[in-house]
Amino acid sequence: MATGAAADHPPAGRRRVVVTGVGVLSSIGIGADEFARALREGRSGVRPITVFDTDGFEHRNGCEVVGFDPAEWIRNLDIDTLGKATGFSVAAARMAVEDAGLPLDRLRDEPVLVAIGTTDGEAYDLDRLVESELADGPEKYDPVAVRRVSAIRLSTAVAQELALNRAEASTVATACSAGNYAIGTGLDAIRSGEVDVALCGGADAMCRKTFAGFYRLGTIAPDRCQPFDVDRKGILTGEGAGVLVLEELGSALRRGARIYAEILGFGLSCDAFHPVAPNQAGVARCIDLALRDAGVTPDQVDLISAHGTGTIPNDVTESMAIREVYGEHPPRTVALKSMLGHSMGAASALGAIGCALAITHGFIPPTINHERTDPECAIDCVPNTSVEADLRIVQNNGMAFGGNNAVVVLGRYQ
Repeated sequence: MATGAAADHPPAGRRRVVVTGVGVLSSIGIGADEFARALREGRSGVRPITVFDTDGFEHRNGCEVVGFDPAEWIRNLDIDTLGKATGFSVAAARMAVEDAGLPLDRLRDEPVLVAIGTTDGEAYDLDRLVESELADGPEKYDPVAVRRVSAIRLSTAVAQELALNRAEASTVATACSAGNYAIGTGLDAIRSGEVDVALCGGADAMCRKTFAGFYRLGTIAPDRCQPFDVDRKGILTGEGAGVLVLEELGSALRRGARIYAEILGFGLSCDAFHPVAPNQAGVARCIDLALRDAGVTPDQVDLISAHGTGTIPNDVTESMAIREVYGEHPPRTVALKSMLGHSMGAASALGAIGCALAITHGFIPPTINHERTDPECAIDCVPNTSVEADLRIVQNNGMAFGGNNAVVVLGRYQ
């Protein structure tokens, strides 16, 4: 069992960072209140895919965002110039800022970090652009459509929409752990004193390219995602965005902000063990680094929000890495992807928001679609029904192809 650092978190003298606002676009709900209700209810976002043609594929379910009107949240930019993932990112960022009660006139001339993680960038729009050229020929070249496909727009468009004149905008492309990477980037920037406010998270839109890639790997489930279940058959691709307002504690207290949770620490590792297969040692090392950075010991952690994709190798490897750090009796470990599907670069950002809401509202979301735990996983995944819980420290895992691992530790604000 690995051991953490001193148990008196946070370490003395370090600037503290809290979550004061969240913006959510997901297949199970839009906005913080609806997302929290959906998590507590164990709602499923699974439905037949409509955003691209699934002819030729045996399995056709996914987790799409429905009921989202970009015009409700995007007020200063021309929506037609934004790719779908960028639209998600911008809308979630505005939602988060409004949820935090942050006055934009204050932010416009302050240094602000915008960090948005992604797996696919604007692959959805790129797919459509390629299909259009194949169908109509290069003479139908659309310069507006070409401008939409730059992944950097996921972050720069947020700064433009909110008129953040001194923003540093960064798009973090570390695949399925990118949301946690972005949160860690914001945490570092606030700790170091570079900024007092950071808008961090992740966004992705479902696209045919990624669905086909996972399908060819044999990891698309036929109808539902069953993390940690002995009969699990793979992932369901999803989409959405999650953006958190991270704020230096003093700034939040001075303006009387509501505080969802504190970001206690994070850890990163890149083991480069294999292009797609996870590595137990790399995941365990990342967890240990995050706990040490947070200044907590394993016995203090109440809940783990797992990467929990529902594939056979991921769930076994992640469970074994957790047990390597926590021993024979790890904290309860849930998989939100059983409800949300795998929203790629948004996944760990939505996971972090789920953790913050769980701390705030005092409950543990369930792992749905669960019938019988795989003995190789050997964790309590809180099957099918949420439970009330007094949560003080929660760990949020993000793992990605190539061994890009990122873990964020959140705590109740003390």
